[in-house]
Amino acid sequence: MKALRVGYVTGALLGALWAVVAFVTVAVVMSFATGESVRPSGSGAVLVGAIAGLVAVRWQNRWLTDGAALVTALALASAGFGALRFGDGTGMGLRVAALIFGAGATGIPLVRYLDGLPAGALTRHQFEGAVIRALMGFGYVFFTAIVVIPFYVMVMTSLKNQAELIANPLDFSIDLSQGWGLFRSYVELIRDFNFGRYLGTSFYISVLTVLITLAFAIPGAYAVARLRFTGRAVFSRSILLIYMVPMIVLALPIYIAFSMTGLRNSIAGIVMIYPVTTIPVALYMLQGYFRGLPAEIEEAGLMDGLSRLMVIWKITLPLSLPALASVSLYVFMIAWNEFLLAFMLLDDPSKFTLTRGIASLNSSEIPRQHLMAGSVIATVPIMALFLGLERFMTKGLTAGSVKG
Repeated sequence: MKALRVGYVTGALLGALWAVVAFVTVAVVMSFATGESVRPSGSGAVLVGAIAGLVAVRWQNRWLTDGAALVTALALASAGFGALRFGDGTGMGLRVAALIFGAGATGIPLVRYLDGLPAGALTRHQFEGAVIRALMGFGYVFFTAIVVIPFYVMVMTSLKNQAELIANPLDFSIDLSQGWGLFRSYVELIRDFNFGRYLGTSFYISVLTVLITLAFAIPGAYAVARLRFTGRAVFSRSILLIYMVPMIVLALPIYIAFSMTGLRNSIAGIVMIYPVTTIPVALYMLQGYFRGLPAEIEEAGLMDGLSRLMVIWKITLPLSLPALASVSLYVFMIAWNEFLLAFMLLDDPSKFTLTRGIASLNSSEIPRQHLMAGSVIATVPIMALFLGLERFMTKGLTAGSVKG
């Protein structure tokens, strides 16, 4: 371990590891963006990264003022060591751009990661600081990639036509000259596959699920948090036990029961079963928040002559708006994205939810771009809703964690 606490060795190792990450990222981005064959070379990237790490440690202050020269030098080194490999049809402009991009993605972050790292012996703080900064950079790249890449592939595929997909299924570039013709798959879904109705049905079911869940979860959570009754502690601890039973185990009993009662293949049956899966988690989230509210405020309301129900309505619920917003958003997302119950209980296309409608597109007779367009239609609204209300969800999830 002591040998690793030498500035040059640490810089070279971290530079080599980071260069592999950088050149793999560049290769993936360039391939997806242009449709050309761009592949990373591990040995070439390691050599370029080691050079960049050594330079960063040796001239960590002076080379910052000449970043263009450094990036150019690293790009030439990348070309010489073959850090990126290109297909025969790849143009020279794209090759140069990819090499410069890879050199910049390697050298510039190392400025931050190796900041203040001496060439000689390192203290434990200096060594751990450099390693942690490099790991944080890797984490940002990795988790961004696993989120962005599937969504990018989904969107780009939905904008293709059948001829383009057959010609090169791995070409995720698009021809902007088509104009509004790029969105033909979305138009056809709404016009020919009733996706407008599926959207409305999913929204209707999700809103009803939220309302029903809150109607049961609010009094239940309040009772667990404030009232004293036999079995209160056991009930509080066992709220989430239902999630220990996989839904696939309950699928057959639910199917049989709904078939016998005539609720299968009906919106009413879906609206009845969805809250069963959301009420426990809503109870769990709200009881923690209610416990965090000062009981003295409610006691003051009771002393002023308010009934217990009026105290809940006029005092507890207004103070709990952040938690209610977060629970509502969470329940809405569960109902919007639910697939197993909808797939099992709904057979009539006129009653399909959005996820059930997307499953019906998974057929060899339907173009693949329609399936991807349906996935985008299902993803974008809930993503926009989450990003718009994320601050309320975060506040609601954390507000009850510390008793005030």
